[in-house]
Amino acid sequence: MPSRIAQALAVLSTGLLAGAFAYALVSVVPTFDAVPLDVHLQYRTALMYMNGIFMQALMAVSLLSSFWLAITLRVAARWYAVAAGVLALTSLLVTRFGNVPINGKIKTWSSSLPPDHAEILQRWEVYHDIRTATAVAAFVLLIVLVDKTRRVTAASAR
Repeated sequence: MPSRIAQALAVLSTGLLAGAFAYALVSVVPTFDAVPLDVHLQYRTALMYMNGIFMQALMAVSLLSSFWLAITLRVAARWYAVAAGVLALTSLLVTRFGNVPINGKIKTWSSSLPPDHAEILQRWEVYHDIRTATAVAAFVLLIVLVDKTRRVTAASAR
């Protein structure tokens, strides 16, 4: 039973994380580029306040539930859960030490833009690409793990 709960929580939280980052990649970030810079910065700042706690909590649940799942599994597929946890941890670390410090800088730009603001925004996008890729990879690994554990369970039931 703990394994099923861990599996459900890991798949759900990691899927939500991957989906949120992927949505931002294909919809939110291009919208930033489609509007005037002052609107972009105002929207981005508002988004930081709305997303900050939720997204970091979701990353923490993703990595903890993936590791919990790895502990509860008794099959070789547990390494998929370990790898998913490491990838979720990577997403969290990239966010915490890449995107968040840049977000802190952006919050101070209401009065004047630094001369290298375009480069800073581009660096934020690179960090976002990395955390999106790691979150999606973690989700894919968990989907593969679910498939493998179902096959093992079905084979042992025969």
